[in-house]
Amino acid sequence: MKRLIFGVTLWFAVGLLLAGCGREMEADSASGAPPPAQVEREGDSAGFKVAHPEQFPLATAGEYKAAPELTVTGVVNYDVARSVPAVSLASGRAIEVKARLGDTVEKGQLLLKVKSADISGAFSDYRQAIADEILAKAQLERSKVLYEKGAIAQKDLEVAVDTESKARVTREATIEKLRVLGVTDLDHPPSGIVDIFAPISGIIIEQNVVNGAGVKTLDNSPNLFTIANLDYVWIICDVYENNLPFVRLGEYADVRLNAYPGKMFKGRISNIGPILDPTIRTAKVRLEMKNPGFMSIGMFATATFYGQQQERHAVVPATAILHLKDRDWVYVPAGQAEFRRVEVFGGKVLPGNPGNMQEVTGIEPGQQVVANALVLQFTTEQ
Repeated sequence: MKRLIFGVTLWFAVGLLLAGCGREMEADSASGAPPPAQVEREGDSAGFKVAHPEQFPLATAGEYKAAPELTVTGVVNYDVARSVPAVSLASGRAIEVKARLGDTVEKGQLLLKVKSADISGAFSDYRQAIADEILAKAQLERSKVLYEKGAIAQKDLEVAVDTESKARVTREATIEKLRVLGVTDLDHPPSGIVDIFAPISGIIIEQNVVNGAGVKTLDNSPNLFTIANLDYVWIICDVYENNLPFVRLGEYADVRLNAYPGKMFKGRISNIGPILDPTIRTAKVRLEMKNPGFMSIGMFATATFYGQQQERHAVVPATAILHLKDRDWVYVPAGQAEFRRVEVFGGKVLPGNPGNMQEVTGIEPGQQVVANALVLQFTTEQ
């Protein structure tokens, strides 16, 4: 029994000794680091207390003045005033197509050859008009001689003069028709081939004819080709009706292409659509600008419009804004060792600033915020 009591006592003493050593070692290891912050939640889930607020330095929101901005989407289009159709005044069949959709052509370049019976018919009318004019002239000369000798009345002479005048007009009309159809040599019968040339220099943006296809007259057929000069282009934007005060005729907007995000261009507002889209309540706004050489029809673009009056904005370090659940937040001091989470709207990061400052809406300039919101958020989740 004495041995049992002695053993239990010995083990108890050893246990106390080890426990004391463990506590001494824990105190020594923790003596070099600050105690962890302890978070105590308030009744409001957005507010809480921390045991060591000095671990979360504060930053003061600065002030930044800038004109309000409106950014909308748009599409590159050709200038309608700089597009011209290439048409044929003669019906027939396309026998040789010299250009294709998307080709760059020069003014006067051959686009298409059309085999047409209209030319042979027009040349036949011209030959008949020549013969009629020759006959009318001969009859007029004979009538003049007979009138001088009293063989015919004056009215008969007048009829001969009128016939000769009409024959001359008919001949001139047939010549003009041949010239419109492209016939220049009136001394030899034409081949019946009509050449269609490019009316302007540019890019073919529409083609409605292929080899062997029928070519009709202007009244019932689409344009054979449409050529657009892309030296200048339009940017057509959709602007919601409540944002239309940002848009003013004659002013300029910054244009960026999705294909070239690093480049910025200037476009002048030339038209604001007077009719709104009844479905999405937007107006078409047209920007005109010079094509730098790589803008293609149909490219997506963004346009930024600027207001006339400058507005006052608060700016904070970008690290002070916490993006959580698709919303932006900052932490503001709410008393001694207390913080509160406030919802804000993060804006653009200011260019060329070493502090990586970012616009924010929801607080005023001069308001203090936690400089690193992510650290405080991580502490609250522990």
